[in-house]
Amino acid sequence: MLQVWALDGIPEITPGDDLVTVIADAAAGGLADGDIIVVTSKVVSKAEGRILAADDREEAITAETVRVVASRPTPNGGTTRIVQNRLGMVSAAAGVDASNTPHGTILLLPEDPDASARLIAAGLRERLGVEVGVLVSDTLGRAWRDGQTDHAIGAGGVHVFEDLRGETDAEGRSLVVTMPCVADELAAATDLVKGKAARRPVAVVRGRADLVGSLDLPGARSIVRPLERDMFRLGADEAYAEGFAAGAASVTPSSAP
Repeated sequence: MLQVWALDGIPEITPGDDLVTVIADAAAGGLADGDIIVVTSKVVSKAEGRILAADDREEAITAETVRVVASRPTPNGGTTRIVQNRLGMVSAAAGVDASNTPHGTILLLPEDPDASARLIAAGLRERLGVEVGVLVSDTLGRAWRDGQTDHAIGAGGVHVFEDLRGETDAEGRSLVVTMPCVADELAAATDLVKGKAARRPVAVVRGRADLVGSLDLPGARSIVRPLERDMFRLGADEAYAEGFAAGAASVTPSSAP
């Protein structure tokens, strides 16, 4: 049976706070072997001091961007940028966020979410004597579908995929490409109990101990599809413009008669 609950009693996080202590205190001895703790990236960013003045938002987005996927003007005269950030993730505004932050500030994503998740997992294992895994989650949009859902952007001691290739379905057919991203599924499930405005940024998943393992397991960075296999590396308008320009460049003007 899968159980998911949020931890109460998490205080406002400030730079330098020890998240291992904060989570251990909130859990109050209620963690067990095989539990997976999902921590909202905002509290990790706050603890790591990834805070900037809000006036620096556009510059911060540019600094975090390694590739522009698409950009569109907004009704208020601004621009929405969908970009690939330095972590490899494709998201709006490179993950730079102004929600649930102190007035006049913005948050950057953690410097290395996988390292952050491993550090928290290692600390909890040592302090509490239980083998737990940790996911760091963030809210992302999705191609083809409106709305947002939480995804795993960091993982420590958790299998991020459940590889079902080579097994058979209920009808006996071989599964060829089935590889659920269970880290994303767990992150989305915990968002149902954490909520966006409830100040409950940490949740626990119990019932998937099979996914918990060594701290050396591949992190969430392994979820990002390599660019050479990305069939949607550009927005529709950008892809059209790139193709049109390439076609125009390949045309050789005919010789005058």
